[in-house]
Amino acid sequence: MTPDEMKAIVMSFPGAEEGMSYGSPAFKVNGKFFTRLRREDASVVLVDISADERDMLMEAEPATFHITPHYKDYPSVLARIETLHPGSFRNFLERRFRKVAKKSVVKAWEAEQAA
Repeated sequence: MTPDEMKAIVMSFPGAEEGMSYGSPAFKVNGKFFTRLRREDASVVLVDISADERDMLMEAEPATFHITPHYKDYPSVLARIETLHPGSFRNFLERRFRKVAKKSVVKAWEAEQAA
């Protein structure tokens, strides 16, 4: 996945807004953190990932999923966009979207997806 493809997936979610965080492109939904691109290792930050899930992901796909000391105490994992499957990325974002978007927006989005 390229940075442009990553951004297109992120911005396909209703209410996604682009900004900056730590000097890198970052995205919010409903004013809450959605994801961001880490320029230093071309990885996206995926949040709401349990430690067990993170460990499983890093073991199953070490070329894609990793962590830095900064993120070790947070429910998150880093994923290198070059090797991250776009469908997997969308699935991680869908989980986050359902958590941070307004319920009415999620309901309308789900109806649109089902149509």
